[in-house]
Amino acid sequence: MNAVPPYGHVIASDTWRNSALIQSLKVKILFENELGVADFHLPNKACILYVSECDIIAGNCYKRKLVRYRNASSRFQQLVLVESTGLSEQHFSAVQKFVVLDLGLTLLPVSGQTEASQLITQIVQGEGRENPFRRRTSSRPLDPLALSLVQQVPGVGRVKALALLQHFSSIQQLCNTTPTELEPIVGQVVAQQVHTF
Repeated sequence: MNAVPPYGHVIASDTWRNSALIQSLKVKILFENELGVADFHLPNKACILYVSECDIIAGNCYKRKLVRYRNASSRFQQLVLVESTGLSEQHFSAVQKFVVLDLGLTLLPVSGQTEASQLITQIVQGEGRENPFRRRTSSRPLDPLALSLVQQVPGVGRVKALALLQHFSSIQQLCNTTPTELEPIVGQVVAQQVHTF
């Protein structure tokens, strides 16, 4: 299911109906029987899978669920909340490696369901602000040749070259800019050097 809840609401899997997480959640909750692998859908087009301390200690069964979650064709930003407690602490680094490095998902450690509900509430109520957990996607790949060319300008190193190429869509557009347009990005002196070059 890829339903987006209305602002201020969360769609939760029916399996969470009587949990401590739901009891302390400070947003309106809509329950759904067939939510798929995800446990929660949020109004900012994020979905959450919750990995409990019990899941981690019980063995590697949680890994299959994480793989299904990652492979689910979803238009949602996929977040994984993982309980990190004294009991599961010894397993946490392996879980973190699997979730982040092997699967490429965003992991957020929580101490338990109460902290998870606070985090979900913050994400939902912070809808008007930018979501700090959302990955920024690059709209276009960076051309290594363009990067090398811009680095030839005196006073422009890799960092300033990257900043210029992120701001201007092409070398041609960069060549047609005025020093005034370049100043906020690289400063007055380098802006003049880029323009002259």
